[in-house]
Amino acid sequence: MLACTGFGSVSAATITVSAAASLKDVFQEIGLKFEQAHQGQRVDFNFGGSGSLLQQIRNGAPVDVFASADLKNMQDANDSGFLQHNQQTNFVKNELVLIVPVASTLKLENLNDLQQEAVKRFAIGNPSSVPAGRYTETALKKAGLDETLKNKTVYTQNVRQALEYVANANVEAGFVYGTDARILADKVKVAFNVDLEKPVIYPIAVLKDSKEPVLARQFVDCVLSEESRVIFDKYGFVRP
Repeated sequence: MLACTGFGSVSAATITVSAAASLKDVFQEIGLKFEQAHQGQRVDFNFGGSGSLLQQIRNGAPVDVFASADLKNMQDANDSGFLQHNQQTNFVKNELVLIVPVASTLKLENLNDLQQEAVKRFAIGNPSSVPAGRYTETALKKAGLDETLKNKTVYTQNVRQALEYVANANVEAGFVYGTDARILADKVKVAFNVDLEKPVIYPIAVLKDSKEPVLARQFVDCVLSEESRVIFDKYGFVRP
């Protein structure tokens, strides 16, 4: 059974994990557990939009592990020859939701309701680099609303920025993952779940150019372990 246990090392080593912004809280908790089990070893996290993280890898950023909020960016990474042994593992699933500030009195039950005059602006991650934004854009296009709502759209660098905009009431609504909404449940509330044609799946992989491939693989094994499953459950992620 995969686990987070380890035996440490004579020499200290550090791995860099580039991960989707929506994984920030859960990965930080898992990372702490991993470091406690691997005395002298360290995990440096780099969180952001999955597309932006992939671009950093393309530009030569030293990354040991990549965890994306979508299958597309991971497939692009594999097609570009970045993955060790062309291997990736799908580890969690999420859902896309529309959130509003907790004090909001707006009645939003579906995408069409965003046309209400009371909705001046809503936030979504930039579709070119943020999977949550691309999922949202696809849903809006399918509903025939992408052009209609264009002037109300505020693009963000990642899904957590969209969450912050809603939490601070800078916008009337925003599209984030269900797990993001749970983190600030005292400041935002879910208006409705967005129906998607394809589920939100998160894959993880060790990169071919990792300078610490053994430690990187151990971290991935820790993420996939039953120990970590308990942590994912706590944050609202489900099995793929």
